[in-house]
Amino acid sequence: MGRLSESTGAAWEHLRRVPVWLTPALLTLAVTLTGLGSAQLWRDELATWSAASRSPEDLARLAGTIDAATGPYYLLMHSWTAIVGNSTVALRAPAVLAMTVAAGLLAVLGARLVDRRTGLFAGLLFAVLPGTSRYGQEARPYALATMLAVLATLLLVAALRRPSWARWAGYAAAVAALGLIHLIALTLLAAHGLVVLLAWWRGPTVAGVANRDRLTGERDRRVWRWVVAVVPVALLVAPLLLKARAQRSRQLNWVSLVRLDDLSALPGGVAQSSVVGGLLVGVAALGAARLGRRALLPVSAVLLPVLLLFAAGEVVPLWVPRYLVFVVPFACLLAGAALAAVAVPAALAVVVLAGLLGLPDQAALRRTHEWPRSAPVDYAGAARVIADGQRPGDAVVYSPRQSWLFLDLGIEYHLDDPPRDVLVTEDEVRRGDLWAAECPQPAQCLAGTTRVWLVVAGRQAEPLAAVTGAKGDALRADFAVAQVWPRPGLTVALLTSRPDR
Repeated sequence: MGRLSESTGAAWEHLRRVPVWLTPALLTLAVTLTGLGSAQLWRDELATWSAASRSPEDLARLAGTIDAATGPYYLLMHSWTAIVGNSTVALRAPAVLAMTVAAGLLAVLGARLVDRRTGLFAGLLFAVLPGTSRYGQEARPYALATMLAVLATLLLVAALRRPSWARWAGYAAAVAALGLIHLIALTLLAAHGLVVLLAWWRGPTVAGVANRDRLTGERDRRVWRWVVAVVPVALLVAPLLLKARAQRSRQLNWVSLVRLDDLSALPGGVAQSSVVGGLLVGVAALGAARLGRRALLPVSAVLLPVLLLFAAGEVVPLWVPRYLVFVVPFACLLAGAALAAVAVPAALAVVVLAGLLGLPDQAALRRTHEWPRSAPVDYAGAARVIADGQRPGDAVVYSPRQSWLFLDLGIEYHLDDPPRDVLVTEDEVRRGDLWAAECPQPAQCLAGTTRVWLVVAGRQAEPLAAVTGAKGDALRADFAVAQVWPRPGLTVALLTSRPDR
């Protein structure tokens, strides 16, 4: 036992010479790179691909119609894909990098607020969470928001400890970027504001922030400098917020008002594993108890955004668990404080346990990003069916068109030369929308077409019967089903013109 303790101590001393951010960052990078391209792009990522493929002018028109809140992220992805391409790996790479940086910054933040062990274990725990992989492997803004949330908080701590206009300017830039990338993440400012006020009110060491200058005047200046830093951010983000609010009924028409059980399900939602989420909450609670007053910043950074979004979600449909992924690092920081209080082998055992408990979810999310995991949508498989049987002059029809499944985008992404979308009168780019406009008189638009590839949502034994409205009437009048290919989440059918047509 003595030799084991000596070897453990020697290993820890060796680890102390390594920058605290390095190990969590490398582990996060390794985990998120594993199977990065395994799961197909899911519906939200298809929207990212569609938007990123447009010119800045077309993106501005899109923001005027829908998804204004995600517009800055789409512009960023437009620039990124222009350089590296739009493969699945290329589209997800920014999220991988963002989560990697977030893990490193989290370790530094933990070391600044508490101690080196806290930062290290917080970063390691963050790296092995299934949620870190899930949102670190998704072409959406949540990983970037997570990184910016940690960065802004780290810069706030630096500005409070050693105030200067340069530090406050850096903080303001980070907060502005956070708001532009993810509006709801600005609820983090409630936690920041609380810490600033209490640092002014109670003086040194509040929330782990040491006020070296105890003069009341300097403390007053900290408050006003924070206000000066935040006000321009509010002015910058306000137009985007107002535009997003006007689009809410169309953007979030699939979201319901929040219920109390949604709150209890949140840890599992953001961690992408109920058991790992429960473990994280339990260990974080122990860390909060250990830190006492120093827990103010991470506790408020977790609770205030959650409570604010929950309160808003009782009035308007806003509650979506993934919108709160940016609070996870702060829960990991609290958990890291608890792990830092025990022996290194025991702390590492908890990190390993969290990783092992999350393995089934890690494997599942690399098969599909859809939820539930048992309901994948095989866009690539449907596209292969069409590619293998396509002939010159073929057309394609999608049902439903106005759907968040984005059937047309899913097929088009996987086909270099897709069949003619025969019913489209104005595509999504020209409309400044995520959906194309279809012919109001389908029978006329289908005239002269002899073969149609029909793609419908869900498993359909009789795909023609699943098409509603005038589109379905026109297809059933002039076409018969020649062959059907069921695929997970959708069905492909080849329709041929009736002999008596």
